[in-house]
Amino acid sequence: MATVTGGELLVRTLMKAGVETIFGLHGAHLESIFQSCLDHRIPILDVRHEVAAGHAAEGYARAGRRLGVAMVTAGPGFTNVISSLANAYLDRTPVLYLAGSAGTRDAETNTLQAGIDQAAIARPITKWSHRVASAQDIPRLVAQAIRVATTGPTGPVLLDLPNDVLNTRLEEDSVRIPDNLIFATGPGAARETVEAALDILAAAERPVIMAGAGAFQAGITDELLKFAEATGIPVFSDFAAHGLVPASSDLYGGTFHKMDDLKAEGGQPDAVLALGVRFGLFTLGAGTRLAPLSAKLIHVEIDPREVGRLRDADLPVVADPRAFIETANALAGQRPWKDLSAWRRLIRAARKRRYETMREGLDRKGPPIHPAQAVQAIADNIPKGALIVGDGAEAYHWFNEVVAQDEPASYITHGFLGTVGMGLGLSLGVQVARRDKPVLLLVGDGAVGFTIIEFDTMARHQLPIVAVVMNNRSWAASQHFQELVSGRNRVIGTQLGEARYHDVALALGCEGVHVTRLEQLGPAIRKAFENGRPTCINVEIEVNAMPPELHQLMARHE
Repeated sequence: MATVTGGELLVRTLMKAGVETIFGLHGAHLESIFQSCLDHRIPILDVRHEVAAGHAAEGYARAGRRLGVAMVTAGPGFTNVISSLANAYLDRTPVLYLAGSAGTRDAETNTLQAGIDQAAIARPITKWSHRVASAQDIPRLVAQAIRVATTGPTGPVLLDLPNDVLNTRLEEDSVRIPDNLIFATGPGAARETVEAALDILAAAERPVIMAGAGAFQAGITDELLKFAEATGIPVFSDFAAHGLVPASSDLYGGTFHKMDDLKAEGGQPDAVLALGVRFGLFTLGAGTRLAPLSAKLIHVEIDPREVGRLRDADLPVVADPRAFIETANALAGQRPWKDLSAWRRLIRAARKRRYETMREGLDRKGPPIHPAQAVQAIADNIPKGALIVGDGAEAYHWFNEVVAQDEPASYITHGFLGTVGMGLGLSLGVQVARRDKPVLLLVGDGAVGFTIIEFDTMARHQLPIVAVVMNNRSWAASQHFQELVSGRNRVIGTQLGEARYHDVALALGCEGVHVTRLEQLGPAIRKAFENGRPTCINVEIEVNAMPPELHQLMARHE
């Protein structure tokens, strides 16, 4: 009778779930999994630091709207990925984290990497965390972990895998791989509830749709656009939901923050359909700056804990956004809708006025390059359809002013944890998930330093990511905060030096370009994408300017 290891059973279960790539870093505890991946030709994209493996799995899950898998060894391998676990937990990213651990027989023996309870440490920042005690249980528990991770609200799970369990041999016919690993259904919305929502929206003079990360995770691109076109209601989006309605559409209003500009133009929403929105950071608190309390709120969320958390809903709807919008589309054509063209013109006017606030920076003569000029040049010169990863406390805020995406998962940036430094890892996963697409990483000079060694990973795995470093020789958001709160003469610990990031990338096998004048930037970006090689473009920018969006955040929530 043929025998198989626990590691082989794990890999076979992953294969049945459709897993095609694992992000990880080798450790002796994981050897049986690595060998089984080799036998089955499942690629392991090996990184240089475990935190990058976690973030790469997040980027893969977000860009591909599918399960990501990260694999790390015991002890420091596991602790290195905790930031990614927390990031995925707050952003509801479906990632399966596989952590090797010392053998069960070695518990309480002071052996190598065996002195911490990894499953317990992960429990508060995962949907489910479990230590596997038997090789016989591996297929069942891996299947359970995948179902928990991919069922709404989605999120990370961790399996702690002792090496003696992974190395145990069982008779091949004694264990069955489960058939049903992923459930595709979510809670629906009652027809009368959807009718009530449509009543509110149809009666409003200035309705808006706020599409949050939950709307993206529900995969409602066609459905949301169909509903917006049928009703004429403009759509604003969370960063994660960029592209659900194309930025080029008359129906797209911009990110949530852009709603804060409407009052100055003489109008604010009087009805809001919040689809998969979690009020808080990205709504400037309870959202009353974006939409007054007098506005009727319809809050559609799959997680009942989020409905009413910061703001009462006039119509709370605990449902999958897909189920809700499908029913809404079936009913929307049965009633008349107001002409909202004047309301959409007001929204466009607010967007134009906001862009004009950047005019001084755009018209500046350098060097150094004004950050507004840099991001505009980047937006003007990236290939059509490029996927963008934004990282850095200020860099991505500048890019938010000019980014225009026409498909979902084309702009991936920070979530609720605000994990500066995750961009290189994210971009690895994004590029692997979408090898057919060019990938741009926009990253601050502070952020790029966290995992700069991952340029080696790009080179080894031939991932043609173009990383543009916005280099103002500063932890700029922190420096600006100190200047505002403590005074310009009280800046400490927030300034950086003349680091040559492009030379680091060059030494690691990538291309490296140094840009000091604005006219160099566009050609450098075009050439990098034409070359099809991983590239670091180090762009020297002015430090004093602050992006408009950051002013809003520093003004604090209501």
